[in-house]
Amino acid sequence: QVQVVESGGGLVQAGGSLRLSCAASGRTFSSYDMGWFRQAPGKEREFVAAISCSLGASAYADSVKGRFTISADNAKNTVYLQMSSLKPEDTAVYYCAAAPLGLPRELLHRRHYSYWGQGTQVTVSS
Repeated sequence: QVQVVESGGGLVQAGGSLRLSCAASGRTFSSYDMGWFRQAPGKEREFVAAISCSLGASAYADSVKGRFTISADNAKNTVYLQMSSLKPEDTAVYYCAAAPLGLPRELLHRRHYSYWGQGTQVTVSS
């Protein structure tokens, strides 16, 4: 069983920055795929960004490209989501998820991920 714990959410003004962290348990972290998803009130959970900790490949939703950066520190079993130029529409609960290594095209899909954190709230004020 893999445990996933997010941290770093909060309230920020539009245009500001936040960094989310996601710690995952397990001795094989370097072989995981790690993803960030978000869910706003009344909306479906949507893909934000993901990284293959083994291959180094990453993927981003079009809505966050150029503003968000995902990175992994395999020594710390931690993935980060650096969010910049935040907009009110980025307001959501952000979830981190983990999966065994898969194909790069699988990174974007919720069904790829077996383990999910409890989420961390990000609120961007206008």
